[in-house]
This record gives sequence, C-alpha cells and structure tokens, in this order.
Amino acid sequence: MKTKSGLHPSNVHRNGYDLEGLLKVYPSLEDFIVKNTYGNLSVDFSSPKAVRALNAALLKKHYEIIDWVFPEDNLCPPIPGRVDYIHHLNDLIKDVANEKEVTILDIGTGATCIYPLLGAKVYDWNFVAIDIELDSLDYAQDIIDDNGLDAKIKLRQQFDEQNILTGIIEAGDSFTAAMCNPPFYASAEEARGANRRKTRNLGTNAVRNFAGNSNELWYPGGEKAFLHNYLYQSSLHKEVCVWFTSLVSKKENVESLKKSATKLGATSFKIIPMQQGNKVTRIVAWSFQK
Repeated sequence: MKTKSGLHPSNVHRNGYDLEGLLKVYPSLEDFIVKNTYGNLSVDFSSPKAVRALNAALLKKHYEIIDWVFPEDNLCPPIPGRVDYIHHLNDLIKDVANEKEVTILDIGTGATCIYPLLGAKVYDWNFVAIDIELDSLDYAQDIIDDNGLDAKIKLRQQFDEQNILTGIIEAGDSFTAAMCNPPFYASAEEARGANRRKTRNLGTNAVRNFAGNSNELWYPGGEKAFLHNYLYQSSLHKEVCVWFTSLVSKKENVESLKKSATKLGATSFKIIPMQQGNKVTRIVAWSFQK
C-alpha cells in the first residue's frame, strides 16, 4: 500500500512534519522557520544548519535520539527517507528471522550512524556497522555511547579501500541482512558539479546544504562500480548473510546488477520501489540462500 507521500505505511513521517511538536522538543529549530511561497511555515532547506536542526529534532521527537553530533562536512541524512529503508528491510526479512534475533550489517555507516540508530530504536535490531574512515567511526561511537546503544551497535573499520565486505567479516558472523547507501558519483569533480546544480535549483548562493566527505559522495566508477564490487564480494561470503541489499539511485544500474547476480549464483533478486515526494529510488536485494 502506498501513502500520499510515497513513504512506507509504517513511516511516522508519511503525513509531513509536525513543526509545532518538533519545536517543543527542539526549540532551537525556531531559528530556521520561514514562510514558504504558499505562506505556510516551513524550514529553510537552503541552510545546512536548518537541515541539521530539522533532522535532529525528528530524531529526538520520534526516536528518542538525544545526542547526535557529527562534523559539518559529513552528510546530514534526511530521516524520513532513511527510516523508510528500515521499514522496507523489515518487510523483506519477516519471513526469515525472528525480529528479536535480527542482526544487520550496515555498510558505510558514516559519522551519523543513522541506520543503526533507527533500526535499533524502531525494531530493536542489533547492528554491526562498518566504515573506512576512522574519524567517522569515532563520532559514530560517541553518538552510540551518548544514547545508550552500545549493546545494540558494534563498529568495525574497513582498512582496504578496494574491499567492501572482504576484510571485515569475522569468524562466527551471521547476518539477517546487509544494507548500504552507496556513493553516487564517480569523482570529486562530478560531486562538486552536482552541488552547483542543486544550489542553483534552490535559488540561493548557499553552501552545499547536503554536505558529504569524499567516501560518502564518490567512488571510482561511481555507483555502478561500487554496486558490482559489493555484489561480487557478497558472492564470496554468501553463507554469512541471508539478504544483501542496497539503495540504487540510478535506475539503469539495476538491470546489469540483476544479470551479474544471476551469473554469480544468486537464487533470489528483488527490486523494492521507494518514493519520497517526487524523488523515486529503489532498494535492490539479492540472496544466495533462498
């Protein structure tokens, strides 16, 4: 069933933002409230600080995440879209695991550690979250500790830039699913160009309100290369995880991924549509065990 916003029916953000309620739990958000072109109160989405304040308020009001501090050059994830992935992943794994026993591998967790925070709070899942940036992991660990989630979320560092799964899998690992939000761009210059276009579309001269460091934004060969590397390495560790999943922004990457998954012996391949307003994306999921 689809909602008007396109978000999952279980998503508490499917009917928009309750600004009054958000201001009660996060008063500093008031500094960023403006009137939109329709004369309604809204958030100044051209401001990086406003975007961060809104998402911090959403985390505090709906998920009891009190402390969420990370560097300004890291991506500030939009909570409604991020929790939508969590809800769709829950639908996917319902038939293979008891929710109390779910352990998720989060690939590229970043300084915000957003998927583990949401998954632990919404579904009481356990997480192993990995990243290649030690500084990001340090901030993520502080967030985990400050919110009392150390028993639910464990961090690991990937030391090899060429690897995604190989090198971080440990003896005895068993995951219900892996999840990933892959780098989108093929180079730093491509990422900068996209930022300039987005800034013009916002009609401002604002600094990039989306932020993001190099490992979050780009990967040699772009999203397609990352996904195919991830897919190949999943075939080397097929017994470790029931479902391997990822967001896929570019629709044209799905077909080549499906063909490669079949060649590598995947027994199931699913495409899960996602939408937030006018933004359309999807989750791809494959398994070697079903």
